[in-house]
Parts: sequence; C-alpha cells; structure tokens
Amino acid sequence: MNRFRSEHPLRILHIILSLKPTNGQYNEHCLPLRHKRDISICTYFKSEITPPPEIRLFDGDSSVNGFFRALRVALNEREYDVIHVHTPHAGVLLMLGLFMFGLFGKLQPSTVHTIQNSFQNFSLRNKLLFIPSFPLFQRLVFCSEASCESFPTLLKWMGGSRIRVVQNAVDLDRIDRMAAAEQAASSDQFTVATVGLIKMKNPFTLLEAFQRSHNQSSQLIFIGEGNLRPSLSQKAIEVGLQQQVLMTGLIERDDVFSYFKRADVFVSTSWGEGLPVAVMEAMACRLPVILSDIEPHREIAEGVDFIPLIKPDDVSGFAREIRKFREMPVSKRVAIGQNCRKLIEERFSLPIMHANYAKVYAQITGIQVPAPMKEIRELG
Repeated sequence: MNRFRSEHPLRILHIILSLKPTNGQYNEHCLPLRHKRDISICTYFKSEITPPPEIRLFDGDSSVNGFFRALRVALNEREYDVIHVHTPHAGVLLMLGLFMFGLFGKLQPSTVHTIQNSFQNFSLRNKLLFIPSFPLFQRLVFCSEASCESFPTLLKWMGGSRIRVVQNAVDLDRIDRMAAAEQAASSDQFTVATVGLIKMKNPFTLLEAFQRSHNQSSQLIFIGEGNLRPSLSQKAIEVGLQQQVLMTGLIERDDVFSYFKRADVFVSTSWGEGLPVAVMEAMACRLPVILSDIEPHREIAEGVDFIPLIKPDDVSGFAREIRKFREMPVSKRVAIGQNCRKLIEERFSLPIMHANYAKVYAQITGIQVPAPMKEIRELG
C-alpha cells in the first residue's frame, strides 16, 4: 500500500459503550489526542460526561435502537479513516450496524478492535461475542503479550496476520499536571492503596493480608466501585478494621492519582488482568507496588527486581511484603518509587502506545504517520 500524507488530521470514530470519568478508552485514546486527530465518539449508553468541544459525541440512549440511530448519524456526517472499537459488545454492534446500513463492504477495511483483557477474564457471553470479530475486523490489537497468549489458538488462527500487540500505557503528562497542582501531604500513617471491588480483583485476600500486617497507624484504601463493596465493608467491620479501611466509591481519574500520591504502597492481589493501567498509573505516581504473580504483572515487572510478585491467594506472602514496606526507611521506599516511575517512562508511556497505534492505523489507511517508538509484534 502506498503511503501518503493526509491534508487533514487522521479521522477516527471510537465506538465506546459507556462514556464516564474512569473510561480508559476515552482517557487514553481520545482525550490526549484531541488536538492531533479528528476524533468522534459514538456510545451505546447515555454519557455521564461531556467531552471537550474538539471531540464530537454521538450519544446513544442506552438501547440498541438508540445506538444504531447514533451510529447512523455519525457515519452520515463524515467519512472516517479508522473506526475503532474497544469491547466485544461494541464489535458486534458495529458489524451489525454496517450490515444494516449497507456499508459493510465500504467500511470494514477501516475497522480496528482493541482487546483489553485476557481471555479467561471475559464472561462466556463476551467470549462468544469475539467469534465474529476475529474474522471480520481489519486489525485486532491486544493490550498486552499476556492477553494475546491467553486467547484460544482457533481465534488467533482466524485473526491471522491481522493481529497486533500494543501494550496499554499511562498518561504521564496528566499525572504530572495533577502532581504540580497538589502539595504532597506528609503523614506518619502508612497507607496501602488498591483498585477494584470485583471478584477478579480478589479484594478479600488483600483485606486479610492487611489485617495480619497492619498496626494501628496503617490505612487501607479501596479506590473505585464494585459489587463486592457491601460484603467487603461488612467483613472489615467483623474483623475490627472499619476505622482503618476506606472505600472511595467511583471518583474522578485525577482524584485517583491524588490518592496514589498520598499512599505508601499499591497492592494488587488480582487473579487476572489484561495489562492493568491502574498498576502502571500507581507506578507513574512513584508509588511502589506489590503484585500478584500472574502473566500480565510479570509483563510489567519483566527484568526488574524491585516489584515483589506473590501468588494471588498467598495471604501470608502479601502480609509479609506489606509489613516489609511499612518497616523499611522512607528513603528506600522513595527510591523504589522512582524506579517504578522510570520503568513506566521507558516502556509504558502514552506516546509509545500512540505511536504504535499510529502504525496500526497506517497499515490500513495508507496515511503516513510518525515511525513508532518501539516495534509491534506481528503474528502469523
């Protein structure tokens, strides 16, 4: 395919199920690029936030018919160089819409599907929804090597040479802007932070590990929302930790960074991930991390010796590491946090991810883009 420079910024339509403050597709793929690309968003659910004026929003109304109405308006308004979906639901909805509108043959060559998790972490329904995506999308992009390796051989055979791996990344500029505006708080209290109150995040293991390791000046913060919040709150009361366990509920992304900046260590006891952005954001905030020993975490920690990896259900192991970080000199924790930040800068920064996606887009559009900052692995 011949490469050429476009006279206009790359025009991308992102299909996003739900536009909310914590949505990664919006925060990593859309918001940082609003001045460099011509970005539109089409949603299924009614949006909880309003994007800046540089981003066009075609808002669904939380119904199938409402989504198709929004998609038709988006497709009628302009032509797009790339149509990018980020969930198995969105993939099926887009394909159905293109068939219904008689546009499949015209627009299918411009489609990109990002896969944001490992196969075992998807529900059975979502696993089945991937079946039409693998033979039909022009490019299938996995968020990590671990995610790619987890998928069945048959699906990857269906995807063939259209499969790519582009690792998730962190918006360092946004984190640094927040840090510059906020004065770091000093406290004698040792604070453990984590994200996620759903089964896959395995929060009860962390609660028990904290109970075994804590002293009266320690605090455990669960950031975010999830269906396990009521039972986890009850468990904290039963073991006498209700004064030392904080659950923030759903909060703005910048507020998440603020909690990270005030914490002493981040812990993930998760059973499964794609490539966890929350872990990398904590590291970007110069927060040491203790991670469960799973493939996506090994991918982050590859080649370094300052990230402890503990079997997901090893309560004693997590308690030991939490205690070790609490008892070590502050200067050593700070040095480990600096090493975490350096690792993110070198391997998982947003410009690296964007450059790699630019190469994916160039392969299907023929539009010349800057060379990627690191190679993308192509699978046969």
